[in-house]
Amino acid sequence: MNRKVILYIATSLDGYIAKPNDDLGFLSIVEQEGEDYGYFKFVESVDTVIMGRKTYDWVMTKVSEFPHADKQSFIITRTARPSIGNTHFYTENLETLIKQLKAETGKNIFIDGGAEIVNELLKANLIDEFIISVIPILVGAGTKLFQDNRPELPLELISAQSFAKGLVQLHYKRI
Repeated sequence: MNRKVILYIATSLDGYIAKPNDDLGFLSIVEQEGEDYGYFKFVESVDTVIMGRKTYDWVMTKVSEFPHADKQSFIITRTARPSIGNTHFYTENLETLIKQLKAETGKNIFIDGGAEIVNELLKANLIDEFIISVIPILVGAGTKLFQDNRPELPLELISAQSFAKGLVQLHYKRI
């Protein structure tokens, strides 16, 4: 089985993954007891996580232990740091890392943000699938999920699902 690189992320309806100052508070408007929007099932399908350092730092302000500590994780950063268990702080070429990981045997590869990582991978045409949860809010400013000046990428819809709190989850694959 070929490993797929899958972006699983949430965005506002107007395309922002964070408000100014990396504020992710708007994500809480869709929180609902007993509903994880398919996240648990998705995470079971991956064994490798790629995440930007800013996203990692934000996550670590919310939890005492990295949520993906049980998986091989690469935090993409410009500053070298020692690994913490399976969590590696990666300072080399991202495209090279993804190509190397795709060549290995294993489960899928989870791209968990942020926007710089997503857009670098889009420019290299290395994201195979997109699972995007659209939060029912227009935030107006912040960090855009998809930046300008990237190649056009045709997609095929795999599924679309709506939920009681207004979240709509779109699943596309690269054609």
